[in-house]
Amino acid sequence: MSSSSAAHAAARPVLRTFTALLKLCAACADLATGRAVHAQLTARGLTSESLAATALANMYFKCRRPADARRVFDRMPARDRVAWNALVAGYARNGLPALAMEAVVRTQGEEGWERPDSVTLVSVLPACADARALRSCREVHAFALRAGLDELVNVSTAVLDTYCKCGAVEAARAVFDWMPVRNSVSWNAMIDGYAENGNATEALALFWRMVQEGVDVMDAAVLAALQACGELGCLDEARRVHELLVRVGLKSNVSVMNALITTYSKCKRADLAAQVFNELGIKKTRISWNAMILGFTQNGCSEDAERLFARMQMENVKPDSFTLVSVIPAVADISDPLQARWIHGYSIRHQLDQDIYVLTALIDMYSKCGRVTVARRLFDSARDRHVITWNAMIHGYGSHGFGQVAVELFEEMKGTGSLPNEITFLSVLAACSHAGLVDEGRKYFDSMKDYGLEPGMEHYGTLVDLLGRAGKVDEAWSFIQNMPIEPGISVYGAMLGACKLHKNVELAEESAQRIFELGPEEGVYHVLLANIYANASMWKDVARVRTAMEKKGLQKTPGWSIIQLKNEVHTFYSGSTNHQHTKEIYARLAKLIEEIKAVGYVPDTDSIHDVEDDVKAQLLNTHSEKLAIAYGLIRTAPGTTIQIKKNLRVCNDCHNATKLISLVTVREIIMRDIQRFHHFKDVTLTNHECFYGGAGSMTRNCEWKIKQLYDTFHEPFKRASACPNLVVPDTPDPERKQKVNLHLQMAVCKKSQTRQRRKVLT
Repeated sequence: MSSSSAAHAAARPVLRTFTALLKLCAACADLATGRAVHAQLTARGLTSESLAATALANMYFKCRRPADARRVFDRMPARDRVAWNALVAGYARNGLPALAMEAVVRTQGEEGWERPDSVTLVSVLPACADARALRSCREVHAFALRAGLDELVNVSTAVLDTYCKCGAVEAARAVFDWMPVRNSVSWNAMIDGYAENGNATEALALFWRMVQEGVDVMDAAVLAALQACGELGCLDEARRVHELLVRVGLKSNVSVMNALITTYSKCKRADLAAQVFNELGIKKTRISWNAMILGFTQNGCSEDAERLFARMQMENVKPDSFTLVSVIPAVADISDPLQARWIHGYSIRHQLDQDIYVLTALIDMYSKCGRVTVARRLFDSARDRHVITWNAMIHGYGSHGFGQVAVELFEEMKGTGSLPNEITFLSVLAACSHAGLVDEGRKYFDSMKDYGLEPGMEHYGTLVDLLGRAGKVDEAWSFIQNMPIEPGISVYGAMLGACKLHKNVELAEESAQRIFELGPEEGVYHVLLANIYANASMWKDVARVRTAMEKKGLQKTPGWSIIQLKNEVHTFYSGSTNHQHTKEIYARLAKLIEEIKAVGYVPDTDSIHDVEDDVKAQLLNTHSEKLAIAYGLIRTAPGTTIQIKKNLRVCNDCHNATKLISLVTVREIIMRDIQRFHHFKDVTLTNHECFYGGAGSMTRNCEWKIKQLYDTFHEPFKRASACPNLVVPDTPDPERKQKVNLHLQMAVCKKSQTRQRRKVLT
C-alpha cells in the first residue's frame, strides 16, 4: 500500500465523523458550527473529498447561504451525480429556480459531466412551482422528454404538479393523460390541481373516476374532493365523499374531518358540520374549533359561533388570530356594541389586535355595530394598512351613508400608493350610490381600467343602482344594453328596484322577464314586480304574478326586526303578539303614532294593497321596525340611542315615521337594514341620509320637507310658542336644543288643553 493510500484510509474515519457533524449542522441550520467544521476540514486537507464537499455545500444551502455553497461546489476537483443533485436541490430549496435550471443545463453541456437523472429533475421542479416559473417548468419538461425520463412516474407526476401550481392545468392534464402508468400520487396531484385552480367540477369527475378504477384512495385526494364539493356547494356530492371516507378508514383522520366540517358549512348545513365536529371528541384540534366557528358564522348562526368561542376557552384551547377573524363577523352580525368592545379587549389582551386580518375584522365589526367613528380610530391606529383595511373602512363609511367621506378616503388611499382592487371599487361605487354621487360613481367605474381591473357583475349592478336611484332610469337601461358581458340577476334586479322607485312599468316588465329567465326561483323579484303592478293599479297582472308564485311554491320572505337589550335579543315580526310585553308595546306604539301625527306624519300606504285605507294604516303601524322601536323606548332610559336591525330593506313609511319618532322622543335611532345603516336624529336627517329614497322621494330634500311640515302645522307651532319656556338639558348643538324646547312646549300645551277639556266636562 502506498503512503498516499494509507493516509487516505486513515482519514476515512475522520471524514465520516466530520460528514456526520455537517449533517447535524444542516438539520439545525447551525451556521457557526458548520463553519468551524469547514475550517477543520480545510486544515486537514479534506475539502477536496467529494463526500465532504457535498456535505459542506448541503450545509450551506440549508443555512440559506447559496453563494457559499456554490464556492464549495466550484472548488471540487471532481463532481459526481450526487454532488450535482445536491446543487440543484439546494438552489430549488432556496427559491432559485433559474440557477437550479442553469445547473441542470451545465450537466449536459460540458464534456465529462454526468447527465442528470430523475432525482435531479424532481429536485428542481418544486422551485419552479414555488416561484410560479412556468417557463422553467417547460424547460425541465422538455429536457425530460429528450432524455426519455418522462416515462418515469415520479418525473411525470412532479411535472404535472408543477404545471398545476403554475396555473397551467391543461398542460398538466396533457401530461397526466400521456402517462403510461399512474400511481395514487399522480391521481392526487391532478385532482388537487383542478381543485386549487377553481375547476371543481373536473376535480370531482376525476376523483370518482379514480375510485371507479380501483386506485387506493388517499387523504390528499379526499381533501381535494371535499374542497371541490365546498366550492360547488353540492351537498349530495359531499355526502357521497363522506360515505366513502368512512368506508376506506379515513374517519379517524382529523385533517379530513376538519375539511368535512368546512365543506358541510359551505353547503349551508351547519347542523351536519356540528355533528362531525362533535364526533371528533377529544381529537379536536384548534383547526377543528376554528372551522366550526367559521361555519356557524358563515351560515348566520352568530349566537352559536359566540357560544362555541366561549366553550373553546373553557376547554383550554387557545384561540389564535384565525379564531378571532372567524368569530368577529358573528359579533358584527349581532350588532351588539358591548360584545364588540369585549372581543376587541380580548384581542388586545392576547396581543392579536395588530394582526392585519384581526384589525380589519374589528374595523368592519365596529362599522356594522353602528360605531363608525370607533372604526375610524382603529383604522388610524394601524401601523400598516393593507388593501383589505382600506376596503373595510371605505365600506364602513359607505354603508352608513357617508359617501363623500368614503370618496375622500379612497383618494387618500390612492395618494399613499396603495393599489385598489375589485372590492375597493365595489365599496366606493356602493358609497356613491347611497349618497347620490352620480358623477363620482361614473368616474370611478371608468377608472377601473387604469388599474388593470375589469368590472365584474357586481360593479355593473351597483352602477345601475346608482343611476336608478338618481332617476336616470333610461340611462341605466341603455347602460345595461351596452354591457360587454351578459347581464346577470343582480344587474336586472337593480334595474327592477329603480323601476319601482320611479314607477316605470314597461322597463320593470322587461327587467323581470330577464330575471325569471336567469333564475325562475327568485321569489323576492316576483314580489317586487307585483308591487310595481299594484302601484299602477294593474290588478290582473298582480294576480297573475301571485298565481305564478303559488305554482312555483315561492313565498314572500317574512320581515323581522331585532333589538338587543342587556344581552337579550328580541325579535319582532309584523303584527306579532307573542312577546311577553306585547300589551305595553302596542300601547306605547299607539301613543307614538298619535305624537308623530301631531307633527306631520301621514302613513305611506303605497306598499299595501287589496285592503281599505284604514286597514292599510293599521298594518303599517304594526310593522316590525315600529314594534322594535316601541319596545326599545319602553326598556331604555331617556336619551339612550336605540339601535335595531332588519332582515329586509326598511319601507318608506317606517323610514319617514322613524324620523319623526326621533324628534318627538328626543332619541337617536340607528336602523340597519339589508343594504345599509340609517341614522335618525331629530326631525332632520343627518347629512348622509338625504339620498335614501332616490330622486323624487319625500326624503330626497330634507330641508324642504321640514319647511313643508312647519307651514302645514303653523298654528300648532304658534300656540306652542306661547307656552312657558321649559328648561332643556345642555347640548352642544344649539339647533337641536331649540327643536327639543319647541317639542316640549307643544307637549305641555297639548296636556294643558286636555286638562281644560276635562274641567269643562266635569
